[in-house]
Amino acid sequence: MDILLEGLIKAFNLLFSFDEEVYSITFLSIKLSLTATVISSILGIAAGLYLSFKDFWGKSFVISSINTGMAFPPVLVGLFVSILLWRNGILGSLGLLYTPFAIVIAQVIIATPLVTGISLAAFQNLSGKLPLQLMGLGASKYQLVFVLLKELKLPILAAVMAGFGSVISEVGASMMVGGNIKGYTRVLTTATVTETSKGNFDIAIALGVILLFVTFAINFILTKLQQSGKNE
Repeated sequence: MDILLEGLIKAFNLLFSFDEEVYSITFLSIKLSLTATVISSILGIAAGLYLSFKDFWGKSFVISSINTGMAFPPVLVGLFVSILLWRNGILGSLGLLYTPFAIVIAQVIIATPLVTGISLAAFQNLSGKLPLQLMGLGASKYQLVFVLLKELKLPILAAVMAGFGSVISEVGASMMVGGNIKGYTRVLTTATVTETSKGNFDIAIALGVILLFVTFAINFILTKLQQSGKNE
């Protein structure tokens, strides 16, 4: 209990003393996670929409792969991306390994199946008559997509929150592809692991508290957006 209490006190001290390193790590975590969430949301929602209304050979295999990807271990994603970006890998010439961009790539791969799977389930639960009715009224493809997204605002934003939660809390892949370089690729999760390995439990707890606060704050905003449409 003493260690936990010290960690909480340390968290407040780090926050309100405006510690430059802590704020740098926090802002980098937010920037990378939000970037990955936006990209994976665009890809995942588009894929879910396409899969729900298009029939093609191998569709069941694709959906099964997406469902498997929803539970894919992040460390395996980190291994896969590391091999791709390694200097002898397919994309090694780009020099992206151990950069923030590499972390975003890994996080997008982690979050996209989650967003796709939840979005797909939402679209498939929608009445199949609605798209036909909208097209019968002369709606364009863009208008059709807009209405469907508005109709499914609750589950779609739930998919986005799930995607964000999977990347903001991820540590294995970020450590592998980012290298946990101080001042460059170190994020809240990897910093917590580093401080724990050093035995600095008070700092590790403080970073964990900050991570929880950031996660809650962003999910609170998304939840407000989600719940605002319940009575529409």
